[in-house]
Amino acid sequence: MSNQLEKVKELIQLREKARLGGGQKRIDAQHQKGKYTARERIAMLLDKGSFEEFDMFVEHRCSNFGMEKSKFLGDGVVTGYGTIEGRLVYIFAQDFTVFGGSLSETLALKICKVMDMAMKMGAPVIGINDSGGARIQEGINALAGYAEIFQRNILASGVVPQISGIFGPCAGGAVYSPALTDFTIMTQGTSYMFLTGPKVVKTVTGEDVTQEQLGGASVHASKSGVAQFAVQTEEDGFALIRKLLSFLPQNNLEETPLKMTDDPIDRLEDKLNEIIPDVPTRAYDMFDVIGAIVDNGEFLNVHGDYAKNVIVGFARFNGQSVGIVANQPKFLAGVLDINASRKAARFVRFCDAFNIPIVTLVDVPGFLPGTVQEYGGVIVHGAKLLYAYGEATVPKITVTLRKSYGGAHIVMSCKQLRGDINYAWPSAEIAVMGADGAVEVLYSKEIKEADDPVAKTQEKKDEYNALFLNPFNAARYGYIDDVIEPRNTRFRIIRALQQLQTKKLVNPAKKHDNLPL
Repeated sequence: MSNQLEKVKELIQLREKARLGGGQKRIDAQHQKGKYTARERIAMLLDKGSFEEFDMFVEHRCSNFGMEKSKFLGDGVVTGYGTIEGRLVYIFAQDFTVFGGSLSETLALKICKVMDMAMKMGAPVIGINDSGGARIQEGINALAGYAEIFQRNILASGVVPQISGIFGPCAGGAVYSPALTDFTIMTQGTSYMFLTGPKVVKTVTGEDVTQEQLGGASVHASKSGVAQFAVQTEEDGFALIRKLLSFLPQNNLEETPLKMTDDPIDRLEDKLNEIIPDVPTRAYDMFDVIGAIVDNGEFLNVHGDYAKNVIVGFARFNGQSVGIVANQPKFLAGVLDINASRKAARFVRFCDAFNIPIVTLVDVPGFLPGTVQEYGGVIVHGAKLLYAYGEATVPKITVTLRKSYGGAHIVMSCKQLRGDINYAWPSAEIAVMGADGAVEVLYSKEIKEADDPVAKTQEKKDEYNALFLNPFNAARYGYIDDVIEPRNTRFRIIRALQQLQTKKLVNPAKKHDNLPL
């Protein structure tokens, strides 16, 4: 055998060794936990045969605690690039079979390399997290590695989409990288995120808590809002990432992808003419409205289990990606509160960063009152949503379906926050407050002195309703561009989006804003 053939044979053997990660025994252990290996995950996510790997032969450089005797090719992370639906993406997947996926200096350098390439090429970055945290044997070098990754997350924010899949443990400093990215997906039962584990919690606070209770998928998807999505299986997670990317541009300089649709632009939805209940306090499901107006009823609900009083997510109108923000009358009457404000503000800012038009569907009675909200800083959290809409320069279309009262009217993309097209249904009620509160403030003395206070109250309510609780008062001032027939909503939104395609709007020059955090 020639010398060159021997070297080729050696290369093939080394590749096979690298692909085994921490060895077959550890691969089997990963499978027994119901988890896939790093390479299996990449193969499931990317287009078949598209993955090109970097740094397969990297090894750690640590000589503390006898680490020099234990080395694995690739050092606990698989990195490279490939395609999803033919579009370039960069990817890293932590390999739990090698030192529990713990982060070393060299592992961090591998991740930083693909992140730097993603920025140069203007392509999304997908990180698959399954790691025991920092590699303790490496001390400060491991911490420095984390910080290098975080710095890149920060610089990439708003430049290329960043998606984190948490498919195993993610603890300590490791949690900050997903927190800095745009979307976080967790798997039920096999993933968790927390800064300090159950043992430390027990020592410091005395609380007895399991990993699942402290930082499981359902906790972060419904209680903390740290995760935008919780899925049952890893397969579901990868299908979701592929779907999510289909709505997004490659980077902040590109327009959103167009998808051919056979759904007619002028499709009328007669049921929308009757969807608003006659009783103002009665609920209806905003998802029914969204499903009726978007292409083929397809809507990707983001943060679906968190702050359900507001709905955010992606859809298409005539093939064009849009972000939808909508109050949900079915949950807490659609009021805005701390969590709903934060959820919607973050989503609006993401859409604005990546040139995704925003369609806002309004039915909001106000902000949730009470000491819990005020002590929790609802003022500053509500200001986040106000700020997000006010700074957004993408096309903004607002449709008021029913209630739009007080401060909540303002923060839901009103005309004065540079809403481009503001429509209202005939059922819209745009006012400082509802009739009950207004009559109490305006006519309390008159009602007290009346022979029949109940009849007088009703008379004044009817008067107030006729004057203010309709869309025509706002339309009279030009704050509403048109009052539209509900069944025509899809057509009117699509025409507005077509008109706004050439919109140019630039905010004043500044180093950066001071968002009310």
